[in-house]
Amino acid sequence: MASRCLLKSKIHRATITNANVDYEGSISIDSNLLEKAGILPYERVDVLNVDNGERLTTYAIEGGEGEFCLNGAAAHKGQAGQKIIICTYAWLDDDELGLHKPKVVLLGDGNKVKLVQK
Repeated sequence: MASRCLLKSKIHRATITNANVDYEGSISIDSNLLEKAGILPYERVDVLNVDNGERLTTYAIEGGEGEFCLNGAAAHKGQAGQKIIICTYAWLDDDELGLHKPKVVLLGDGNKVKLVQK
């Protein structure tokens, strides 16, 4: 049986709060928002920069309230104030496809939750 890769979760329209090139790598994300989106620390994420079109793959680490900080090499892909989308994916078998619904966390000003879709 073949499996397909589908969107598992998404944090939509987060605002980058910092970019730190001197850090080892990854993206720091508000730990409460990680939980709401169902993203685990060290889970692989894709980061899509809405403002400049840049895309990168890294892993999530827990950050402070409202924080979205691009670290290490990722810091070259965005700057504070730009909007990003963070996505995770899951491999699903055909029998799981009909039951799947991604978890989406839509953010507003100050990286505050506007809506959570499950």
